[in-house]
Amino acid sequence: MQHHLIQLNALGTHQLTTAGGKGANLGELCKIDAINVPDGFCITTEAFNKIISVNPSLSALLNRLSDLKADEYEKISNISQNVRRIIEDAIIPGDITAEIKQTLANYGEGNAWAVRSSATAEDLPGASFAGQQDTFLNIIGTDAILKHISKCWASLFTERAVTYRIHNRLGHDKISLAVVVQQMVLSQVSGVMFTADPINGNRKIISIDATFGLGEAFVSGLVMADNYKVNNGIIIDKTISTKKMAIVAKDDGGTIEQDATSDQQTRHALTDEQIVQLADIGRKVEKHFGTPQDIEWCLADDKFYIVQSRPVTTLFPIPENNDGVDHVYISVGHQQMMTDAIKPLGLSLHQMIASIPMYKAAGRLFVDILPRITSAAGRAAMLDAMEQHDPLIKDALVNLITRGDIVKPVQENAIEPRLAKTDSGLSAQEIAIHAENGPAIVNELIKQNEESIAELKQTIEGRTGVDLIDFILADTATLKSNLHNPKGSKAIMAGMNAARWLNESMQQWLGEKNVADTLSQSAPNNVTAEMGLELLDVADMIRPYPAIVAYLENADDYFLNGLTAVEGGAQTAEAIGAYLDKYGVRCPGEIDITRTRWSEKPSTFIPLILSSVKNSPHGAGKQKFEQGILQARNKEQDLLSRLKQLKDGEQKAADTKIVIDILRALVGYREYPKYGFIKRYWVYKQALLKEAQRLQQTGIIEDSEDIYYLTFTELRELVNTNQADKELISKRKEEFQLHEKLTPPRVITSDGEIITGHYKRENLPANALAGIAVSSGIIEGRARVLFDVQDAKLEEGDILVTKFTDPSWTPLFVSIKGLVTEVGGLMTHGAVIAREYGLPAVVGVENATGIIQNGQMIRLNGTDGYIELL
Repeated sequence: MQHHLIQLNALGTHQLTTAGGKGANLGELCKIDAINVPDGFCITTEAFNKIISVNPSLSALLNRLSDLKADEYEKISNISQNVRRIIEDAIIPGDITAEIKQTLANYGEGNAWAVRSSATAEDLPGASFAGQQDTFLNIIGTDAILKHISKCWASLFTERAVTYRIHNRLGHDKISLAVVVQQMVLSQVSGVMFTADPINGNRKIISIDATFGLGEAFVSGLVMADNYKVNNGIIIDKTISTKKMAIVAKDDGGTIEQDATSDQQTRHALTDEQIVQLADIGRKVEKHFGTPQDIEWCLADDKFYIVQSRPVTTLFPIPENNDGVDHVYISVGHQQMMTDAIKPLGLSLHQMIASIPMYKAAGRLFVDILPRITSAAGRAAMLDAMEQHDPLIKDALVNLITRGDIVKPVQENAIEPRLAKTDSGLSAQEIAIHAENGPAIVNELIKQNEESIAELKQTIEGRTGVDLIDFILADTATLKSNLHNPKGSKAIMAGMNAARWLNESMQQWLGEKNVADTLSQSAPNNVTAEMGLELLDVADMIRPYPAIVAYLENADDYFLNGLTAVEGGAQTAEAIGAYLDKYGVRCPGEIDITRTRWSEKPSTFIPLILSSVKNSPHGAGKQKFEQGILQARNKEQDLLSRLKQLKDGEQKAADTKIVIDILRALVGYREYPKYGFIKRYWVYKQALLKEAQRLQQTGIIEDSEDIYYLTFTELRELVNTNQADKELISKRKEEFQLHEKLTPPRVITSDGEIITGHYKRENLPANALAGIAVSSGIIEGRARVLFDVQDAKLEEGDILVTKFTDPSWTPLFVSIKGLVTEVGGLMTHGAVIAREYGLPAVVGVENATGIIQNGQMIRLNGTDGYIELL
C-alpha cells in the first residue's frame, strides 16, 4: 500500500516535492538541537495529485487559468472559484482517509490541531509565496480535520495564489500541495522573528515582533505588535505598541477575537530575558539553514516553539568580498545608469576592464569605497564626485560618516567645510590650463580609438577555441587603456569643471541658474546626441512612403529582406542599414556584453524610427541642431553683455568666454569613451557567438547563449576541455531570474545594511517629488511611463518617465518634451543628452515609475529639480 503520510521529524529540505516548502522546513527544524517544534505529520503531494487526477473537469479549468494574464481579475476569480469548489467537494480516497484516521488515533482523542498548506513553490530561497495558501488553527475532531485538509488543497487556487503564480511565471501544473497537520500550541504570546533587519538588511540585527495570543492577529494585520531589536545578544531597541485585541483558541475548536486587558495593551509581550533567549534560538535556526530566516514562533508555558521558518527572500545579497572586515560598497549601476541584473559573462568582463576592484552581488557590481573615505582628502573628493553623479549616494555616505561606527571620524573640519563650499575652487585660468589642447586631444583620441577597433577586427578574424578566448582576454588591456586614457579623463574633467564654474559663477554674479544647460546645446563630438539627430534623417527618408510605415509597424527581425519589395524600400533599406552599421552596436543595458544589440534584433529598433516619423516634422534633425547652436550662441552673448556691466565686468566676461569655449569644445566628448568600448564589445561578442555556435553544433552546450552564464575563466575552461557544466549553467539561469527581481541599493555595508540618502530641500510645493535638476526648463505634459524602449508609442508632447536611460534611449529624446528618471546625476548619460537637446529633465526621482501613473498630467521643473502631479 502506498503511504501518503510522513511524520514531520522524518522530513528534510531534500523532500520539497513530497512535503512542500513548509513541511520540508519544519522537518529540518526538528533536526536542530534545543529547538522545540510541535509534533505532527505531513500529508504528501501524492495525495493532492491523486485528488486532481480523479477529477477530469479540473484539467480543462487549469488549462484555462494558464492562458490568463495577471490583470484578468474577473476571469481568474470565476475559474479559480470553480476549481476550489470541485476540490472541496471531492471525496478523499479511502486509503488516504484511513491513513489519516489511524495516525490521528495514535495521538489520542481530543487533541487540537493546526492544519496548514505546504506548497512545493513556497518558503524557497528565491520566492517565499508567503500567505498564498491557507492555514486553519485549533481544529478538533477527525471529520473537521479531513474537511480542512480539503480546504487547504483548494486554497492553492485562491485568486491571490493564482495571480501571484501568473506574475511569477510559474505554471499551475508545475506546483503541488502537501498539508501539514501539527499539534496546536495554545500560545500566550506569538509573533515573527527576522534574523536580519527586514528594513535595512543589516545581518547583525535580529528583529522580533510579538503580540499576545495567537500569531494570526499580527499576520492578518489586525493588531500592532511590539518590536524588539537585538544585536549580538544585546537589546538595542524596544517599541511597545498598544495591543487592543488578541486572537485566542475556542474550547470547541476554531479561534475568536478577544479584547486585551488594559494591562496587556501597554505591557511588554516579552521580558528582556525572553527576548534574548528567542534571539539566540533565531541564530541557531539561521546557522542551520545557512541564510537569514523569517521565523514564526510562539510561547506557551514559558517554552518557545518554532512553527515555521523560511528564507528571507527580500534581502539584497552582500557583495562577494567576505574577508571578515568592514566594507562600504556603492553601486556601479547607479553611476552607469544601468541598474538591471547583468549575466555572469558580462559581469566578469566588466570586472576585467575596471580601474578598481569590483564585487558582485545579485548580478550587479559594487566598489568598496571605505579605504577612500578614511582620510579627510579622500572623503571630500568622494563626496564631491557623488554630488555630481548621484546626490542620494552622497547623502547616504554623509549619514554613514556622521554615525561614526563603520567610518571612523577624521580630523575636525574634514567634512563640513568641503560640503558647505559652493564654488568649484578653480579659476577660469586654471580650468583653461587643465583643458590644455582639449579640442585637438578629443579629435586625436577619437581617431586613435577608431583605428584601434579597425585593427581589432582584422586581428581577431579566424581565431577559434582557446586562442580566441586568450586573445580577447589579452585585448581587454587595450580596451581598459582606451577607456581610462588619462588624456581623455582630463578632457572630460575639464568639461565638467567648466560646466560647474559657469553655473556657480553666473548664479553668483547674475543670479541665473544652470546656464551651462543652454550653453551645452549642439556641442560638437557628442556621438550619442548625433545618433538621435541622425535617426530623424532616417525618419525623413521614410515619412513620404505610407506603405513603408505600414510595413514597419508589423516588422519582424527579418524585415530588411522584404523591404525592397515595398515602394521606397530600397532607399529605406539603405538608410536603415547605414544607421545600423554605425549605431547597431547599441542597445538597452549595453554595458552587459550579453545584451541583444540592435544589429542582432533590428525589430527592437523599429519603435524608435516610427516615433520619430510620427512626432517630428521633415528636417527636424538639422533644425534641432541649428536651433541648439543659436540658443547657445544667444545665451553666450547675453551673459557676456550683462557681465560687462558689472564691477570688474570686462575681466569677468573674458574669463567666462574662456570657460564657455572650453565647455563647448569638451562637453560632447563625455559620451565617446562609452561608445568606443561598446564598439569593441561588439567585435568580441560576434567572435564569441561564432565559437558558441560551434559548441552548440557539437552538442557541448544546448544553446549558444549558455556561454552568457559563465565567467570568462569558466568559458576558457569549457573551450579547452570541450566539457560543459550543464548543472552550473542551469543554476546560473535560475539565479539570474531571481536577481532580476531585486532592486539594488545605492550603498550597502559588509553587514548587509542598506544606507539610504534623502534630498534636503526646502520650499518645494506640497506633495512634489524631489529629484536632481539636470536640464533647465519648466513644462507640463502627459507622463509616458516606460520600462522598455520597445514599448515606445509616444504622442507629441509626452514626458518620458522611466527607471534609467542609457544611450539606446537617446533616439526617443527627439520625440519627447521632457525626461524623468529614477536614477542619475548631473553628469550621467540622460542628463548630458537632455542638456544637449535643450530638454527639461529631472533625474534621481525615487520610485517615479511607481508613483507617476502612465497618462497622468505632470509639471516638470528642470530648473529646481522636482515633479508635480496635476
